[in-house]
Amino acid sequence: MELKQAFEEAAREVQKLSKRPSNDVLLKLYALYKQGSEGDVSGDRPSGFDFKGAAKYDAWAKLKGKSKEEAQQAYVDLVGSLS
Repeated sequence: MELKQAFEEAAREVQKLSKRPSNDVLLKLYALYKQGSEGDVSGDRPSGFDFKGAAKYDAWAKLKGKSKEEAQQAYVDLVGSLS
């Protein structure tokens, strides 16, 4: 299966997980998905009062420089380990 197809399938599969992953894993999933679909983080970091938005932004920013393909493969692997 092509990586892009596997990435899209993993995105669908993550919605069907029987158990909700921990917040740390959810942040990692979010960051890998954003990096794999959009590339490096863009825009301004949300203010400190938007704790959830700031955490998501920071998690994505940590992946800066990782290629879309690397992020897609890491996302597929992570979702596979959760299934």
